[in-house]
Amino acid sequence: MTDVRRTVDAVWKLESANLVGGLTRLVRDVGLAEELAQDALVAALEQWPSSGVPDNPAAWLMTTAKRRAIDHLRRTERLERRHEQLARELAQPRDVEHDDVLRLMFLSCHPVLPTEQRVALTLRVVGGLSAAEIARAFLTTEQQVAQRIAAAKQTLAGVPIELPEGAALVERLSSVLGVVYLIFNEGYSATAGDDLIRPGLCQEALRLGRLLAELAPDEAEVHGLVALMEIQASRSAARTGPHGEPVQLHEQDRGRWDPSLIRRGFTAMLRARDLGGPPGPYVLQAAIAVCHAQARIAADTDWRRIAVLYDALVRLLPTPIVRLNRAVAVGRAHGPAAGLALADELLADRALRDYHLLPSVRGDLLAELGRNVEARVEFARAAALAKNAAERDFLLRRADELGPVAPVATLGRAAADFLARDDLDASTLRSYGQTLRRLCLALGDRRPLESLTGDDVTGVFEVAWGDAAAKTWNRHRSAVRSFGAWAGRPELGAGLERRAESRSRVPGLADDQLSRLWTVEAPVRERTLWRLLHESAAGVRPVLSLNVEDLDLAERRARAGSRWVTWRSGTARLLPELLGGRTRGPLFLADRRPGPARMRPAADLCPDTGRGRLSYERAEYLFKQATRALDPAGRGFTLRQLWSARGA
Repeated sequence: MTDVRRTVDAVWKLESANLVGGLTRLVRDVGLAEELAQDALVAALEQWPSSGVPDNPAAWLMTTAKRRAIDHLRRTERLERRHEQLARELAQPRDVEHDDVLRLMFLSCHPVLPTEQRVALTLRVVGGLSAAEIARAFLTTEQQVAQRIAAAKQTLAGVPIELPEGAALVERLSSVLGVVYLIFNEGYSATAGDDLIRPGLCQEALRLGRLLAELAPDEAEVHGLVALMEIQASRSAARTGPHGEPVQLHEQDRGRWDPSLIRRGFTAMLRARDLGGPPGPYVLQAAIAVCHAQARIAADTDWRRIAVLYDALVRLLPTPIVRLNRAVAVGRAHGPAAGLALADELLADRALRDYHLLPSVRGDLLAELGRNVEARVEFARAAALAKNAAERDFLLRRADELGPVAPVATLGRAAADFLARDDLDASTLRSYGQTLRRLCLALGDRRPLESLTGDDVTGVFEVAWGDAAAKTWNRHRSAVRSFGAWAGRPELGAGLERRAESRSRVPGLADDQLSRLWTVEAPVRERTLWRLLHESAAGVRPVLSLNVEDLDLAERRARAGSRWVTWRSGTARLLPELLGGRTRGPLFLADRRPGPARMRPAADLCPDTGRGRLSYERAEYLFKQATRALDPAGRGFTLRQLWSARGA
């Protein structure tokens, strides 16, 4: 029985994409296709132990799944449209066409899906990974992965599984390649967690890339991506030290690079070049990787060639990340001052506001220029932004290696002392804390306070709140001016002009945006708050002020001061899950208990959990983050916009 189960598992890993792809082509529903394939898998587990493993397990599974598809179509009254086609398929068994898998890849990476759903669905239906395996790989929960997959299937229901042509093919292929490379990058340099590398994801991305190269052999960009991943994967063994710490490229033991992967990468690159045509983004990146792989030692690296390739890549793909990588290459080829000038141009780019590699690169270049005090600040700032524990520890060591710094008043220390005052109420403390935390992240909490200028602060404001509402801008401006006056540095806020606040009515969300909002993955707290705001006539602050003991669940209402807040069935379904048995305290709780320096009034604390009341600012931030994909401008919506759409 154990051997049969292992055989079934192996066949499923190898053939699940073929099965699901072929079935999707027939039934035009990727969710249904996966269910039929799973049913066939269950049948194999039941029958093969007694009947033996068939000579062609994949064909057996496909035949079984097709029979079940016929039964399903008969039951759902779709037999007339599909019965003839399925019957012919069953009467003339054949190997599943590779085109079916290619169609499935294009479908699972459909641009209509958010990136997280594309990745989860691709790994599930093309990669054959379970929800638990995907969750472990991306450090999330199995439930979240299952929700993403379910939402993706629902969105794709009825979308034909087909290969696009012409310009549409180029656009859709870019989406497929982007998903595969995203999977690889998450394995190659994990964004969060304790480990720098997750080999399983790298291997899965390589498998998908190689499969795609077989299915689309005439696409140079596919071979370019495969070459790039093969060569990057060849360095995996040399990228970490004995304790899992990162080892920089120029310090790696190149004898530990995998020569077989390098050869495979070179072969894929030659195939891409043989296909001709102007090089695309992945071919150019692969050419850069080839330059690194050809150098026997770091000193032999042809940085001038790499800088030229990055110049071409920036013209083709002028993303902030590519421009940052170009700054590194230019710094190596033409000196750290030239690289630093390019890196400094990115300081005003909002896309890199919280990207730890920007201060890390600046730290490297500053250190090469002998500007160790500034470099130390940049490495410390990069460590504060890094979410991966191994990278964070590495960056802190880089900062410490630059030597001791004479004790001076730092921005971080001054901000902490300012917020520790006992004359600030809870609301003001939260507001000031948000402003100063952003300054510390943007400028570095180890930055000497005396080195700060008004231009530094103005630059942070333009990047962080340049397009924010006037009220938000003015609130943060007030915080900086108060901090500057307290620290004896009033000039820090001198360049920040007060903005005129408009009282115009905030437009509500459109019907289609509301419909999509209810499918967004979010914790029950956020979903309940959004539903309650939408279904009630109460404002955001009255809703956040509600207490559990104020609720009348039977009547679907709650007392908020001198008025009632009412709701409908959507909120009513969510409230029991949100309450979780609580009988008192704030209805909407913060994620954690407040620290000693941020104690709340007793009325804003849950007596059972010790957690505080959810703040307006935090609720607003979470809503904006959750609705970025719904907003054509990409900024996300406000809770007032949701409230304005009530009754829609």
